[in-house]
Amino acid sequence: MPYNEILAIACIASFFVMLFVGVPVALTLAISGFFFGWLGFGTTLFSLLPARIYGVTANYTLIAIPLFVFMGVMLEKSRLADELMEVIGHLSGSLRGGMGLGIILVGMMMGATTGIVGATIVTLGLLTLPTLLRRGYDKSLSCGAICASGTLGQLIPPSTILILLADILGESVGTLFAAALMPGLLLTGIFCAYMLAVGIFWPEKVPAIPLEERRAMPRKELWLKALKVGLPPIGLVLAVLGSIIGGIAAPTEAASMGALGSILVAAVAGRFTLKTLVDTVQSTARITAMMFFVLICSQVFALSFRGLGGERLVHDAFALVPGGTDGILIFMLLIIFVLGFFIEWIEISYIVVPMFLPLMQHAGVDLVWAAALIATVLQTSFLTPPFGWALFYLRGVAPPEVRTADIYRGVLPFIGLQLIAVALVFTFPAVATWLPKAIGW
Repeated sequence: MPYNEILAIACIASFFVMLFVGVPVALTLAISGFFFGWLGFGTTLFSLLPARIYGVTANYTLIAIPLFVFMGVMLEKSRLADELMEVIGHLSGSLRGGMGLGIILVGMMMGATTGIVGATIVTLGLLTLPTLLRRGYDKSLSCGAICASGTLGQLIPPSTILILLADILGESVGTLFAAALMPGLLLTGIFCAYMLAVGIFWPEKVPAIPLEERRAMPRKELWLKALKVGLPPIGLVLAVLGSIIGGIAAPTEAASMGALGSILVAAVAGRFTLKTLVDTVQSTARITAMMFFVLICSQVFALSFRGLGGERLVHDAFALVPGGTDGILIFMLLIIFVLGFFIEWIEISYIVVPMFLPLMQHAGVDLVWAAALIATVLQTSFLTPPFGWALFYLRGVAPPEVRTADIYRGVLPFIGLQLIAVALVFTFPAVATWLPKAIGW
């Protein structure tokens, strides 16, 4: 084996070793890239680095990331989730599992508005888990529903992961938004069907809101509150997504409209203050800086790995994978699924996807379909014990009576449901590709 290819393998191995030792992912990427790139080429290879970093960070589309993050943080701080839960619970009437449906629908809406898994799960956990337990909901089922619905923001646009995947795969953001919409709605529907099935077969786990409590709020007042609480965030999401998918505005322009709209929604809810604005700007700056720091460090790793012949090594290795194109895709999704236990989706996107991109292009894989599959699998990995990030987020805010075992046990059915969704999107690519083609993209 050539010396440079040995260095490429050592580069990947050192990345995982440092990762398990506890070195931050961004620094792990930079250190392994610089060290093994220097062993292979000295300093000459890194003369290309400034131009590569500038080319990535100057991408106009990426301006949408801080704007969408701002929109999500502002809406999260407007605290509409608790009111939405109450309204949906009352609207569901005597339906067993109505509050569970409320969690899934609110999680979907928050995912569409925030796109930040941690913020969604923490918010749902703080605002809804104590209420569900007080109403007699099963602890494990409640935890599973919160974790699962909180991860929908990974898939439902406008998701930041879709913006990054569009940049990596060379596809338009609007196309990937359109491609992920149907899988996101499909998964939401599967979750809702499961909650209704629990209400039919295990009604004691999901009791309905007591009749006396439902009668305490007149129907007219309930519907007015539903319009007041539900219309602003729904209208904002439809305006942002509709303007992108309809070709009225570019993603960056739509994101700026969403950021301004989130301020208006918070103001209508009576929760917009100077402190809220300052906190939102600070959170947005912190989240965006973290994402772009990882992006920059990943360029060091990618430059060294490619220079050392790692791309050719990967291509030769996967020529041995059985099953042809389907086998390569399944293997890539399996790697992404496992890596999702340990590292964030940002790092996975900039490490794994570029390695497989030449293989997918050579095999003629529809990259729009591949992006929808990648986003769906990344969402699944967030839930899987023992390292799923969603579990840690909820554990940090769960009441003392909720054990870690309750959370782990609760997510298992939802992992199975997500794998069903992955299988459906894999078996029927039209689930992801139909809408982009119908629009003409």
